[in-house]
Amino acid sequence: MFIVDEISVRYNQKVTLQNFSFSVEEGEVLSIIGPNGSGKSTLLKAIAGFTPYYEGVVVLDGENIRAMKSKKIAQKMCMLSQKNEAPADMTVCDLVSYGRYPHKKWYERLNEKDMEIVEWAIQRTYLTAYKNRPVASLSGGESQRAWIAMALAQQPKVLLLDEPTTYLDIAHQHEVLELVKELNAEMGMTVLMVLHDLNQASQYSDRIIVVKSGEKAMDGTPKEMMTTPMIRSVYQMDAEIQFRPKEEKPRIHLLKKVN
Repeated sequence: MFIVDEISVRYNQKVTLQNFSFSVEEGEVLSIIGPNGSGKSTLLKAIAGFTPYYEGVVVLDGENIRAMKSKKIAQKMCMLSQKNEAPADMTVCDLVSYGRYPHKKWYERLNEKDMEIVEWAIQRTYLTAYKNRPVASLSGGESQRAWIAMALAQQPKVLLLDEPTTYLDIAHQHEVLELVKELNAEMGMTVLMVLHDLNQASQYSDRIIVVKSGEKAMDGTPKEMMTTPMIRSVYQMDAEIQFRPKEEKPRIHLLKKVN
């Protein structure tokens, strides 16, 4: 699906990502975890083309992303940031419609087929009752679903999510991640997301990459990654790791900070 090969990023001469490499298979859900300031969001923005990298290459569907036009990238990949804001009077339907513009020429208007896709995206994210409401009037979870609906209308192969549960309460966090899980299972959409919550990363990921000090520290399944040595090394926390019967994905109980 896409390959990240030896990319390095720096801000003001300070290296924030160093020789970072990994690949993602089509239909895979990959989560990136690590402490604050470790480079997780920088990595996602570099993959999306929002942050320049001075070394390395990102390959999407066999093409170097640097050689691709932004419109072509948008047809294949969509990134949603931690907090997305729409104009005060923009309705859900208006917002979702913006997802169709990467597929249109600058002078083309949305046609009947486009609006069918917009309607489908709204229905798929359970927002039909809200389609004519301003996005600004929605709850946090509803608003996040509206932005995901816009991404669906864009019909990308890859969805990048930068801390999609930030600012949401527990119920809305669950709602958003369950939606992402459904979209991945039913549409085969490849998902790459940055998460803070270790249990969410464990439960909703096929694979996890651990980032520490701008470098890839570990890469593997939730069962392989969620261990007491990893948590102690990366987060300086003691933890208990539990498995329920017939479950492959561990549950993490943080205990105390390591002195």
